[in-house]
Amino acid sequence: MNKRSKTIFWIVLGVIAVIIIGILFTDIMNPAETLTWSKFMENLANGQISEVYVDAYKWTGYVKNNGTVTNVYTTFAPSVYSMSDMLDLLTSLGINAGKIDFSFADPNAGSIWSSIFPFISILLVAVIFYLIMRSSMSGNSKAMNIGKSRAHVQSNLKVRFADVAGAEEEKEELQEVVEFLKNPKKFSDLGARIPRGVLLVGPPGTGKTLFAKAVAGEAGVPFFSVSGSDFVEMYVGVGASRVRDLFDVAKKNQPCIIFIDEIDAVGRRRGAGLGGGHDEREQTLNQILVQMDGFETNEGIIVMAATNRVDILDPALLRPGRFDRQIQVNLPDVKGREQILKVHARNKPMAPDVNFRTVARITAGFSGADLANLLNEAAILAARAGKKLIGNLELYDGINKVLMGPQKKSRVVTESDKRCTAYHEAGHAVLACLCKNCDPVHEVSIIPRGRAAGYTMTRPETDDNDVSYNKLVDNICMSLGGRAAEELVIQDVTTGASADLQHVSSLARRMVTQWGMSDKLGLVAYDSDQPVFVGMEYGHNASNYSDKTAATIDEEIRMLIETAHERATKLLKENRAILDNMSRVLVEKETIYTEEVDMLMKGATHTEVIAYMESQDDSRRSNPFKSMVKEETETVAEASKTEEVVEKAEETVEGEEK
Repeated sequence: MNKRSKTIFWIVLGVIAVIIIGILFTDIMNPAETLTWSKFMENLANGQISEVYVDAYKWTGYVKNNGTVTNVYTTFAPSVYSMSDMLDLLTSLGINAGKIDFSFADPNAGSIWSSIFPFISILLVAVIFYLIMRSSMSGNSKAMNIGKSRAHVQSNLKVRFADVAGAEEEKEELQEVVEFLKNPKKFSDLGARIPRGVLLVGPPGTGKTLFAKAVAGEAGVPFFSVSGSDFVEMYVGVGASRVRDLFDVAKKNQPCIIFIDEIDAVGRRRGAGLGGGHDEREQTLNQILVQMDGFETNEGIIVMAATNRVDILDPALLRPGRFDRQIQVNLPDVKGREQILKVHARNKPMAPDVNFRTVARITAGFSGADLANLLNEAAILAARAGKKLIGNLELYDGINKVLMGPQKKSRVVTESDKRCTAYHEAGHAVLACLCKNCDPVHEVSIIPRGRAAGYTMTRPETDDNDVSYNKLVDNICMSLGGRAAEELVIQDVTTGASADLQHVSSLARRMVTQWGMSDKLGLVAYDSDQPVFVGMEYGHNASNYSDKTAATIDEEIRMLIETAHERATKLLKENRAILDNMSRVLVEKETIYTEEVDMLMKGATHTEVIAYMESQDDSRRSNPFKSMVKEETETVAEASKTEEVVEKAEETVEGEEK
């Protein structure tokens, strides 16, 4: 029911209520006293009642004073319907009726309420029926629009390519779509056909939906956005009907963009063993295929879709003529992360000493959504502390909070647990420094955070896509440092290494089964790094190798982990003094950073490190990135020197050529 229909309904209902209240109010303002038959006749005989209204068995007598009714009496008497009957009755009772004014009700008529009520009922039913039909005809009834599209239409979007940072190549690919929507003749004159569909593929949070909005905003065309799950219903044929309706509406608004988010919800591979040929999802997919490239052509409609599971999409959906172009939206690199941070910091008051390049360096693996969440958490922390600007401390705490959750400083930790956690985290940190292929240590803490009793945080200095065998082996060794330290110092093992064991087991299995890093098994991939799609695996064997090979795989995994464990134990024994000093500092200070770790690795005692920390507390609180800024300055200086040498060499070569 729309707003206008609701208004009419309430007006009619209000009029009916006023009529009913008026009738009731009349009865209330003129209350009648009920008398017995004998008392009523006595008042008639005494001349107290001057008027009588006779309605079948009910007599109503009115007492008037100077023409104003002062009292009303009622009684139940024998029924009379004429003056002659009344005179006969009163004569028999010895009452003179000469001074009494009598009136009689029509015996064939009812009361006023009984006369009005049927008309009110008919009027009310007619109004309600009219409103229902009007609502149905306007498409607002759920029963009438179940097959209608649920797409949200947006025009004049304010999002532009300038709002999407860290993906320059993706922008170039999509710029062609914008050019076609603005000037299609430019392409048609050369015989070029713009892609019918553009599929954005990438991990969650990389900005696929934002890219689609930016294309519509740059082109200035209507933007129809819908989720893949909006097509799927329990009723057969509803999804296909919604697809037809969506494209019908889009044809009336050409040129335009249809964006289907999470298209894998409806575009999964057909014939995967889940459901028959009349499956509702498959019918919906068939309708999408026909609408994108069937008998009818939709030249002015560009379909964009987003997914992070392109491996399970139907091949017919990905062929040329439908989704002609796939654009891979990857996680941003260090330069992209810096640009994204600047975009999300536009409307936030940042401290002047904040360096987004430094923040970008230690946020490797963060998506655009993660970086936006990081700045939001930093803003919340600054507001909680009563600050007017967001500083480095809030950014650093925001990174840790996004990765591992908030610190739980109020949790009561026993001294034995504290000592055990200190040695566990010190074991990780010492091995991270001793294994040359491990990432640098940025923070070591025994303050509980999230589900962890403590943590050792390392950050990669570069965004390497390929990881070497030696780095993987060093990573396993570092991850086993906590368990090795417990065995070496505590002379016992705890449950604190459960997450470490799961990590190293998963890493070792992938090295053996996916990456061909086993001498016994050779360059054979026994597993895939793609998530399992039950529909595609249905009816196939769970594994494609023999039991003997499975036993060899288990043996190789165990050998990798045991070798790394022996190496971790050996390195910690050789550096026991460093391990003890670091654990003592952690027990007293709870958290140490890069400078303290470097001092301890160079042989500083725990007293020297604690004295240094106490002298640096104020500066550390204001800028936790202090050591990183120094490293970055040195790196930039070295890069500048290298560029100068290269430029001089090029000038020398050019001079010799001349």
